[in-house]
Amino acid sequence: MNFDYSKEFQAMIDAYKKAGGNEKVLIDNKFGSIVINENKVLGKNEINGFHVKHESIKEGVNVKIFIDEKVKIESPIHLCFGMLPKEGKQVINSEFFIGKDAKVEFLAHCTFPNAKHIEHIMNSRVSIGVNGNMSYIEEHYHSESGGTLVYPKLRGEIKEGGKLSEEFRLTRGRVGILNIDYEIEQDERSACDLLTKVYGKKDDRIEVRESLHLNGEYAAGTAKSRIVLIDNAFGNVLGEIEGNAAYTRGHVDCHEVVHGKGARAASTPKISVENPLARVTHEAAIGRINKKELETLMARGLTEEEAVDIIVRGLLK
Repeated sequence: MNFDYSKEFQAMIDAYKKAGGNEKVLIDNKFGSIVINENKVLGKNEINGFHVKHESIKEGVNVKIFIDEKVKIESPIHLCFGMLPKEGKQVINSEFFIGKDAKVEFLAHCTFPNAKHIEHIMNSRVSIGVNGNMSYIEEHYHSESGGTLVYPKLRGEIKEGGKLSEEFRLTRGRVGILNIDYEIEQDERSACDLLTKVYGKKDDRIEVRESLHLNGEYAAGTAKSRIVLIDNAFGNVLGEIEGNAAYTRGHVDCHEVVHGKGARAASTPKISVENPLARVTHEAAIGRINKKELETLMARGLTEEEAVDIIVRGLLK
């Protein structure tokens, strides 16, 4: 175990807690973990089957994460990425290598508690070996300034029988600007599930692109998004799935909810098949917050803002 018990480390731990994480797991040697602030790795704990290589770069960190073949890590590995300053830029170039027959779950919390103008760029590559299984849940915590610009980019490759489950959540604090760009290549009998949950307020801007290429027979994938927009927020979702081999199955599922005269939403499902035995479907809906639910909550003494927030939390839970 290697930790920097400084004020900076403690501040990141506190921010991690505000983001919904359990701060104790970051200092317990039973759990794999990494803590990064700006371009510094403040702490890491490698456990059996989980290895990390990293180097600082001018405005961020290069990180390579390895899960050994046939290793099944029972407890989640905890990742804490973020920036404590009010202004700056952070680039995280991360690579994940999941070995054959391995299984792992990552819980990542990205925190920008003091942001006035922060740019966070996450360039990720995921390689999942034959029958490997990776789950990745990423939760963001931003300040209320709206000055956070986040650009998550993922390129993934899933080998035969492999599985990837990826969930992105940004439901607390202001979004600012968010531009998600995910693209996954899938081999025979692989499976991928992408899920995005975002709550946009004021003049937040949200762009989501999720693309799955079902290249091997019996590959399956879903691209699901749940976006809520209030005030003058804008959201645009593009879900793409290609069925390029026999017996592939894919589904795009996008639901956006708007509240307020200035909120705007757009959704574009894009599906195609290159094999007559492939099946790809889509479902898209844009609606409004239920007026009766809103009035019921306000009749119990809540303000409209409080009532909307409760309804949104229910939609995104």
